Amino acid sequence: MQTRFKKGTKVFDIVITAVAAMLSVGIMLYGVGHFGLAEAWPELVLNVFYIACLVMIWMYFFDYRITTHQFNYWCSISVGATVLLRDILFPPPLAFYSLRVVCLILSVLLLCTLTYFYARKNWQTYTKKNLWVICIIDIIIASIYNYYILYVEPITEYTNYMLTEIWIRPTIMYGLVACFVTDKKKEKN
Repeated sequence: MQTRFKKGTKVFDIVITAVAAMLSVGIMLYGVGHFGLAEAWPELVLNVFYIACLVMIWMYFFDYRITTHQFNYWCSISVGATVLLRDILFPPPLAFYSLRVVCLILSVLLLCTLTYFYARKNWQTYTKKNLWVICIIDIIIASIYNYYILYVEPITEYTNYMLTEIWIRPTIMYGLVACFVTDKKKEKN
């Protein structure tokens, strides 16, 4: 199969990101099986969107029936749905009100930037800076949750699964940005 990208560093960057995200999703699916569907069904719903993004990353990487515009649009919808579900509609219970408010504000900002940058008709005008803002906001949200889980919450059997779930979306977001930034000039022509 022929890949869309030719530079070895970009290929490695995108492949390692996709593989890491696939392993994380696999761990979460194992967690759903381990803890039972009654307790872990929200993770299963989120994983459906993550799996959709991963399938699109692989389709895009191997240049299989998906354009840059379709890739960005449908991945933004999938990631936006996970932001809406996990961080806005059903946010994790945080004991500190200030952390809860900061995470909610950043989540709304992330959803707005996804809508603004990916839903516009002139998607070719995105700059690398615009795209990295989306990824950085998601990394900040994940870092806050990571801090809370490790240093505030008591460590339980759920801790490792929660930490894995928190970092899936930023990993996928990094892969999406890396794919688009790499192929942006090719699609303009």
